Amino acid sequence: MSFLTPFFQGKNKAGATGSLASEILSVETLKELIPIRNFNMEMLQAFASNHKSEVFPKKTTLFNLGEETDSALYLLKGEVVLTDDLKNTYDVVSGTAKAKFPLSSGAKHTTTAVAKTDVSILRVSQKIMSSKDSTSTEFSQLIIPESLSNNRLLQTFAEHYENEELEIPSLPSIALKLRNAIQNDIGIQDAVKIIQLDPVISAKLVEIANCPLYVSNLPAKSCLEAVNRIGLIAARNLVIGLSLNHIFKSNSPSIKKILDKIWKQSLYISALSSVLARVSKQANPEEALLAGLISNIGMVPFLNFAANLPKDYCSEQDIEQALHLVNGPIGYKILMNWGFSEEFVKIPVYAEDWYQDTSESLSLIDIVVLSRLHSKIGKSEISNYPAITSIPAASKLKNFSLSPEHSLSILHEAKHQISDALSALR
Repeated sequence: MSFLTPFFQGKNKAGATGSLASEILSVETLKELIPIRNFNMEMLQAFASNHKSEVFPKKTTLFNLGEETDSALYLLKGEVVLTDDLKNTYDVVSGTAKAKFPLSSGAKHTTTAVAKTDVSILRVSQKIMSSKDSTSTEFSQLIIPESLSNNRLLQTFAEHYENEELEIPSLPSIALKLRNAIQNDIGIQDAVKIIQLDPVISAKLVEIANCPLYVSNLPAKSCLEAVNRIGLIAARNLVIGLSLNHIFKSNSPSIKKILDKIWKQSLYISALSSVLARVSKQANPEEALLAGLISNIGMVPFLNFAANLPKDYCSEQDIEQALHLVNGPIGYKILMNWGFSEEFVKIPVYAEDWYQDTSESLSLIDIVVLSRLHSKIGKSEISNYPAITSIPAASKLKNFSLSPEHSLSILHEAKHQISDALSALR
């Protein structure tokens, strides 16, 4: 197992503190920790044999805000209080849902962690945290986990996909025409002629140009004025994003309901992503907007496939179980087919991979991940997700802090801008 050694290097601190003692880890313990539990049995056994827990007494500072790190820390026993730069605090207690996630996993700590009781900690190399899978796979490869081996819909779809029978949707014609034209260095006047071929998108572009995100004394009254205000490349991204609505359609009432829900979620993620890029000044807002809109694109062909099956072939639960598994590989394949750049094609792959760390600086992937996790704040299932402070993407924000609700403060403060962006997109 020597090839695994680099992943498991860390500080193993033996000894005892109060009622706690350093312990050899069990595979059962590791199966509770996210994302470690996703690794195969060989890796879990190797992990357990190479690690011991570390113990620290009450009031020990485990790490400080702003410190650089190459490790992720899990709380195995005890209670820890985390504090951000605005002095907002929250507790993590062992055995709870939050303790299944690391306390911190970015390149630098976004909080200060202090042991509220004697604690037992697991320290993990970030090399293993940023690994997407236990083995390297092609991004477009659909791998069904053992836990879903009884999902008949997923098995049937996988066979259909592997036989290259999947129908890939085409990029809407207006988006394709505009992108190709801009690649040939056309001017704004010619671009506007193409956009006006679709009156609905043309009108929506004017509406967006007049929303508070694009402040101007004079309202844009035409598509030409709108494109002049927001810029040609930004207009291209908006047209591509807005035209995707045509793809989220189905003649099946039950599938249409699911597609409508996914499209509304995509709009919200898109608005969050655009505003996060704008207020952080670390990415292009229109590119971030488009990134949010394509983050669920891989679900569409799968749902169209399900719509053509007999009504009693699969349940709604079967569909829900499969959606997030198929989104990455199918989305990657679609966006490759459409000729998107490398960063965009990987967005569906990593959109819900909280521990992805594909770049040193804040990327579009990071922005979508942060926006998606932020969108869970306040919902009943939030305990099933990691704290924003604990994921690598958060450590790349230059102005990171939490709101009192433990969401991103810059998005909490920009809620009116998010509302404006969402209204414009709808």
